[in-house]
Amino acid sequence: MPPRARPFQFTKGAVHFPELALWLDAHDARRADEWVVVSHAHSDHIARHRRVILTEPTARLLRARLGGQREERVLRFGERTEFSGPQGDFALTLLPAGHILGSAMVLVEWRGGSLLYTGDFRLRPSPACEPCDFTLARDCDWLVMETTFGRPEYVFPPVSQVSADILQFCHHTLAAHATPVLLGWTLGKAQELLCLLANSGLRFAVHAAALPLARIYEQCGVRLGAYEALDDAGFGVPPSGGSGARPPEGGTPNAGRVLICPPTFAQSPQRTAFGPCRLAVATGWAMESSCKYRSGVDAAFPLSDHADFNELIELVRQVRPRRVFTTHGFAAEFAATLRDLSFDAEALVAAEQLTFALGVQPSH
Repeated sequence: MPPRARPFQFTKGAVHFPELALWLDAHDARRADEWVVVSHAHSDHIARHRRVILTEPTARLLRARLGGQREERVLRFGERTEFSGPQGDFALTLLPAGHILGSAMVLVEWRGGSLLYTGDFRLRPSPACEPCDFTLARDCDWLVMETTFGRPEYVFPPVSQVSADILQFCHHTLAAHATPVLLGWTLGKAQELLCLLANSGLRFAVHAAALPLARIYEQCGVRLGAYEALDDAGFGVPPSGGSGARPPEGGTPNAGRVLICPPTFAQSPQRTAFGPCRLAVATGWAMESSCKYRSGVDAAFPLSDHADFNELIELVRQVRPRRVFTTHGFAAEFAATLRDLSFDAEALVAAEQLTFALGVQPSH
């Protein structure tokens, strides 16, 4: 039985094993004598570290987003790899998290026990990334899990229903002689929208910020369907190297096209170049009725790359850890839910806020 005290420090939202010189998703750049596991390439999970452990797709995406030089240790999913820390050896196994392409859970094994760190994850399959699989981590000692949607009102409808609703929005907008604009993050959400709508018969133009990342998805074997590059004047043009891109018809910006753009497009001056538009955001927060008003859009669709409330519970039930730590989102509420279900659970975020307020370092 492992001790009740948590075997790691939790500093600025990152898991740190000082005796192993190991960080999981550190937000601040770490030294050359420390390893940092980068679970995925979203901007809030990367920094200019000197030594990183990651999957091949995440390495490609990281190079595109961050640039610079670093020592990369690229691991395959399910590959157990030994490392030497200053106070002992440890083993790491990366497991597919189902969040975005290349996203990984991390199984850490050392003389003190075993810990699964989920990072961002979801159990629902997506055509745009590897399916989640944490089989090798079952019955671990500790589980550190993200709980972005850790309240019971966040249960997402089937993806097939959400996709049908998005298609209906696009068709109705086009019938009204306006341009449908789907807003989603340039990494992950943009590519998932392309995958889900690839066989719809609609034509798509993708914002320039998402194009290099879309090409990496295609290089890694993800089929995004046909799409065009969106230029500043609102014309769709074939992206260099893009697969299956179709040329624009005539010279009219956006004629019959659906645009896929980052959320910042809603307030961008560029929007005026595109003529009459109707905007829709794709996000798990669309479960809240106020989402579209807060986002300044015409519609909001609950398409998320995070686990919903039921999936969070399902993960804990299947992993069967001895103790659970929750972080991000509704961490405190979900930890209370787990205690009601007889799991030993604690919210890391609340603990960190308390220790910072008291001016002391987090316990370890």
